[in-house]
Amino acid sequence: MNLLFAATELSPYAKTGGLADVLAALPAALRHRGHSVACVLPLFRSIRETLPGLRPTDLVLHAPLGTGTQSARIWEGRTDRDIRLFLVEKDEFFDRTYLYGPPGKDYADNASRFFFFSKIIPLLAQHIRPAPQILHLHDWHTGLVPAYIRAGHLPFRTVFTIHNLAYQGHFWGLDFPLTNLPPDYFSPAGIEFHQHINCLKAAIVFADRLTTVSPRYAQEIQTEEFGCGLADVLRLRKYKLTGILNGADYSRWDPRNDPALPVPYSASNLSGKQHAKDLLAKQLGWAPFRTPLFCAISRLTEQKGIPLLLEIRDELMKEEGRLVVLGEGDPELQERLRNLARELPDRIQVRIGFDEAFAHLLTAAADFLLMPSLFEPCGLTQLHALRYGTLPIAHETGGLADTILPWDPETRQGTGFLFQAPTASAFADAVKRAKTVYRDPPSLRAMRQAAMRQEFSWDRSAAAYEELYRQLAD
Repeated sequence: MNLLFAATELSPYAKTGGLADVLAALPAALRHRGHSVACVLPLFRSIRETLPGLRPTDLVLHAPLGTGTQSARIWEGRTDRDIRLFLVEKDEFFDRTYLYGPPGKDYADNASRFFFFSKIIPLLAQHIRPAPQILHLHDWHTGLVPAYIRAGHLPFRTVFTIHNLAYQGHFWGLDFPLTNLPPDYFSPAGIEFHQHINCLKAAIVFADRLTTVSPRYAQEIQTEEFGCGLADVLRLRKYKLTGILNGADYSRWDPRNDPALPVPYSASNLSGKQHAKDLLAKQLGWAPFRTPLFCAISRLTEQKGIPLLLEIRDELMKEEGRLVVLGEGDPELQERLRNLARELPDRIQVRIGFDEAFAHLLTAAADFLLMPSLFEPCGLTQLHALRYGTLPIAHETGGLADTILPWDPETRQGTGFLFQAPTASAFADAVKRAKTVYRDPPSLRAMRQAAMRQEFSWDRSAAAYEELYRQLAD
């Protein structure tokens, strides 16, 4: 089958979150299964600077943008996994330091930037050979594409994946002329939402199939609590909504062959995990220790539950517990975490930013991963942690509920610790349960081994998408 993926992120070239990891891994898994797969992205500055072998083509595409016409040259390249890549060169839109805007802000012209990108995608698809049968679109930045395909009566089927319903691409209704869609598309039956343009709603209405990144999240977003205002729109279209769990990239996340670790290890020989803990302690300026190590590798935002983590500091520190946080996000939360580290430098360390090698070492070294997300569409960090025998302590929501088996002290089975209410007291109780297991070495070892044997490969995810594509193509 011939597939064209369209998105704004692809690891390691353009990344702000998990979308980039999905676009790196899923097309490669589908290609491995025998499909012809290509990807299209804006030619962001970061891609131009980090992807070798890019070359301009002779193809220049023109699209209306309001009362004018804009042009873009198409570039080609290959990813590090040999996926064919098309890049839309429009420097006034995409040659910028950030993908979407400076930290905490959006660029003022994001409507023009991503409406234009969405118009170029179906134009490009008409020039690609072999011609794509299905366009697989990701997040709101490509949300208008199904509307353009419907309005233009183009022969492509569309799959749209919702990675996080909270990000919808809202713009003023006054920007509607920039879409160049027929006037009746700006209506409650189309892309209009409370007198604004809503790009995600456009995709929900006009795409042939909708997916999201875990079965539990597919159900949650149809509720008022998690529907972000679009629950009614989604419930009306639940017949075309499927939850397909994301996968883990075990070619890069496997303690048996991870170059970031001092000693490889496996479920049958866990000794390398302590070596990783010792190396981490050395890097952080700590003496070697044998007490519980908690870690959080996350965007530092309210949605990720960071305020809850701050509230349970005292529980984490009991029994000589230690905490290492890696991530970046809300400046106020970053500063509160830094203050904790200043207060207890021999017990808490905070690294602002993201360091891939350090993330691998920390995942291996830690005993427990903290994921108190208020909601979590899928989550990748817990999938990596499971493979490394690092037991998640997580809020029972979305993909966390789909991937973590709660510890049962009676059957002595489970791969992590879940708490139901997103409160500090429930989170602290889960930490207490985790510490109880830590004090019982046979149970701890059994949990680690069970976690490491869980299988969440991208091949399994690709098989589910493959079936969805076949249904569309028939």
